Amino acid sequence: MEQWNIWLERDLWLNVAIVVVATALIYSVLRTLVNTLHKRLKAWSKDQDGSWPHFVAMVIGRTSRVLLLAFSLLLALRLPELPGSWHSALSHTWFVALALQVALWVDTGVRLWSRSLVMGKNGGSYNPVMTTIISIMILIVVWSVMLLSILANLGVDITALVASLGVGGIAVALAVQTVLSDVFASLSIGVDKPFEIGDFVVFGEVAGSIEHIGLKTTRIRSLSGEQVVCANADLLRQVVHNYKRMNTRRIVFKFGINYDTPSDKVRQVAEKVGDIIRATPKARFDRAHFLGFDESQLTFEVVYIVLTSDYNQYMDIQQEINLQLLDALRELDVRFALPRRDLRLVGEKMPVLKVDGLPQPAQSEGNGSDQRLPRFS
Repeated sequence: MEQWNIWLERDLWLNVAIVVVATALIYSVLRTLVNTLHKRLKAWSKDQDGSWPHFVAMVIGRTSRVLLLAFSLLLALRLPELPGSWHSALSHTWFVALALQVALWVDTGVRLWSRSLVMGKNGGSYNPVMTTIISIMILIVVWSVMLLSILANLGVDITALVASLGVGGIAVALAVQTVLSDVFASLSIGVDKPFEIGDFVVFGEVAGSIEHIGLKTTRIRSLSGEQVVCANADLLRQVVHNYKRMNTRRIVFKFGINYDTPSDKVRQVAEKVGDIIRATPKARFDRAHFLGFDESQLTFEVVYIVLTSDYNQYMDIQQEINLQLLDALRELDVRFALPRRDLRLVGEKMPVLKVDGLPQPAQSEGNGSDQRLPRFS
């Protein structure tokens, strides 16, 4: 019996030595392979931070040394002969180590992806709040699935756990539904991009530039200087005019000339307006027409396109057109129309104005005469 125990101890120590040596060798080989692949990919993707080799290199660099050592140990433990219970335990350990390492790789990949969207070559056109929300949701799903899969592999019944998590999630969602509506509205703004930071928007009585898009609110710097804070969900319910994305402006304006203007000069006015706009930089002429007869003027309607979205440049162009139009009408001896009223007194006498030192007009006789007062323009 004692000899049997001695041989048993010798086998045990022999197996331990085999496992230790094999673990060291396997770990060295795996570590060398990982480091070599990481360096090669990193050198290949030099000065190309957004390329897929750089992405793969960063993910491989996230390989855990502890998990790599555990992986090497599990491989080494398959070399000696072990009891059946040991093989069952090793199979579970294999899955745990592999699941943890895969979760780490996916975690690194998601973080790199979200960072590349915000700090990309295009100046970070993606909303950082949106990318942060998406990355957090993906990471929560990844680590939750990893944890549940490990528990299921170890023989734990996760049905009740999943059901309780679902009920708890519904309760939390009902308690914070207002906050969640704003959060999902922020996510919608980031995905759909109706506006971005720096855009000039108008909605309701608010007009200003977008300063910040947060999880719950969007902050706008108004034209008068104050900051307007609006909930994301409320903002998406309104019609928002985004002037930053306007490439051109269609301008319509009207003016009127005197009724005494001859018809040939009316035709010349329309031609002059077209010549003025065609000669103005960053303006494309569309049409100019004698629109109709208004109460005290002959009305013209002019349409042209401003080839810029800048409001100040549009006002400069409109000012230049107005000044040249003023000069052109003076050259044609055409006057702008002014408001005018004609007053008539029917069946009444003309009022007599008495001024000291001036001769008095003769009194007109008779009743029912049609007398016309002077015209006031």
